[in-house]
Amino acid sequence: MRLSAAVWISHGRVQRRLGCGPRSRLDLLRNLVTALVRHERLESTYARVDEMRFYAERLIDYGKRGDTDPEAMRMANFWLTEKDLIHKLFKVLAPRYQLYSRNYTRMLQIPNRDRIDRAKMAVIEYKGNHLPPLPLPHRDSEKTLVNQLLKGYRDDVLWTREVSLVDGHVGTAV
Repeated sequence: MRLSAAVWISHGRVQRRLGCGPRSRLDLLRNLVTALVRHERLESTYARVDEMRFYAERLIDYGKRGDTDPEAMRMANFWLTEKDLIHKLFKVLAPRYQLYSRNYTRMLQIPNRDRIDRAKMAVIEYKGNHLPPLPLPHRDSEKTLVNQLLKGYRDDVLWTREVSLVDGHVGTAV
């Protein structure tokens, strides 16, 4: 079989398949959005969380319209598989984000799953929830080139100051 340029064209498929068919993908996303609304924090694989984030934020946008809007009620009824959460969406979450225009969620990457499949994992949460805050990842940036150069400059300046104090010079030499 010969490779052609048609193999490399995506033909409009822009969403992740998530390893299942289109109906299973939609059911998976609905269950994830429902779990996020219920618990306000969720841990799953990075691909699932990243794909679900758009739908969770759109649901809040619809919730901000109010429960009298028929389109907002239809979307809440579709995306939330547990119908008792519709009340939480319109009465708790939507008023919390009235002053926000976008970015209702926070997504943090966490260490890969060990001993199973080494899947890339992530946590997604609604901002301003009642749960204790997640520790933000601390990046070790000491080894970058810019920070190494700045460290060398600081060491040179301190060494010059120490030498000038030992020699008896008044003032600093820079």
